[in-house]
Amino acid sequence: MRVAVFGGSFNPPHVGHAMIAGWLRWADRCDEVWLTPAHVHALGKPLAPFAARVRACERMAELVGGHVRVCPIEATLPSPSFTVVTLDALSAAHPDHQFRLIVGADILRQAHQWREWQRIERDYAPIVLGRGAEAVAGAPSFPDVSSSEIRARLQRGEPVDHLVPRSVLAEWLGKAGAA
Repeated sequence: MRVAVFGGSFNPPHVGHAMIAGWLRWADRCDEVWLTPAHVHALGKPLAPFAARVRACERMAELVGGHVRVCPIEATLPSPSFTVVTLDALSAAHPDHQFRLIVGADILRQAHQWREWQRIERDYAPIVLGRGAEAVAGAPSFPDVSSSEIRARLQRGEPVDHLVPRSVLAEWLGKAGAA
């Protein structure tokens, strides 16, 4: 099975995440997409509780379709978990699967700072996606939607229903708060 590992904070998950998860399958880049929320942010950014982010991701997975699952593996790994550690743990647990990492074009400028980036490229063939102005030649680009902007809009009392699916937003506001 070909699995696209789509890691992130998902703080909260939004329509940009949903579009990418759908596109990955619809464009036959994988058989399944595994949304993999970070247990602890590698750079120490504050996050909503892990369980709340997992539940919000589950609501989004339900909306996108049966090819999207939520993989909470990072809760079982030392924190913060580096991407290569997560990928290696998934590969060890599922040796019959082929894993590919989903990355945003924006991280390519910082790839040299990632732990074992060259091995990630070799073993987990990243699928590079653009967001807004961060485009890469030959890579598909998606709308510039960010969880940071959604949290800021919520704090200002502005609508976000065009950025977060209704059931995801209900889960987020009911369980995770608007933080």
